Amino acid sequence: MNKTLTVIARIEAKIEKIELMQSEVLRLIEPTRKEQGCIQYDLHQDNDNPEIFIFYEKWENRELWQTHMHSDHLKVYLDATDGSVVDFTLNEMFQIG
Repeated sequence: MNKTLTVIARIEAKIEKIELMQSEVLRLIEPTRKEQGCIQYDLHQDNDNPEIFIFYEKWENRELWQTHMHSDHLKVYLDATDGSVVDFTLNEMFQIG
C-alpha cells in the first residue's frame, strides 16, 4: 500500500532575487494543485527573512509527486530561477501521528 507523502521544500533566494523568486513560486501553485495526486500545495514566505520560501505539500503517493517533479511548469520555474537560489532543502516524509 502506498503511503501519503508529505514534502517540505525550503528555498532560500538571493536577497536581490526575492521579487523574482516570489513571482516564480507563485506561478507554480495553480498548475500543481490541478495535478493528479496533489492533496495540498501551500506556499509560505518567512515574516522576518523574506528570502525564505517554504512549500508544504501532500501527495497521494511518491510516484505522483515524482510526476510533478518532471512537470513542464516546474522545468519553467527552474530555468527562470537558475542562479537565484542560495540554499535548497527538500524533505520527504510520511505522517506518523
